[in-house]
Amino acid sequence: MAITRSPLHPDPSHPPPWLQPSHPNLIKVHNIPQTSSSYATSLVSLPAGALFTPITNYVLIPHRTWPSVQSARPGMHIDLNSDLFFVNHGCVPSLEFDVEKMEVRVSRERDLKVGDLLTFFYPSTEWEMVQAFDCFCNEEGCLGQIVGASQMPRTSLQGYWVNRHVRERLDWDGKGDAAYVDVKELEHP
Repeated sequence: MAITRSPLHPDPSHPPPWLQPSHPNLIKVHNIPQTSSSYATSLVSLPAGALFTPITNYVLIPHRTWPSVQSARPGMHIDLNSDLFFVNHGCVPSLEFDVEKMEVRVSRERDLKVGDLLTFFYPSTEWEMVQAFDCFCNEEGCLGQIVGASQMPRTSLQGYWVNRHVRERLDWDGKGDAAYVDVKELEHP
């Protein structure tokens, strides 16, 4: 199992500010000893496109931080304040974070099995990121360096589900309309 190291996760020796586990029937958090890396795996099996969990217990903040997720509300970001914080980036994500509906769904591309690594495609929520990082997912088609959607070639976004606020900005900035058309539709079938 490849672990994506991102700048979003804290030193595991400092516990998060929420009561853990926040999703005891859904998420198992793993801390890698003697590193600042952590990851989450699934405790449930669900079909592609199923609701994994609503996003609750979050706090809206008016600025980007390393661990925040961009909100559908302009200029706002979400501190997750739950074990969803430990869901890493993946170039072949197992989950989709829908920040308009405030829910996390199983990727429409595949079923989720017990023990699967929990990942989502960071540019699906992030127009700009505090800092780029190198992805180590080792999946076929790994994008390498991960940046916000505004900095990615539009062809790199093809085939990914992305949030409406990212899609709208892709359309407005006039960069690569053909690639925008090929980005997966917002709604699940």
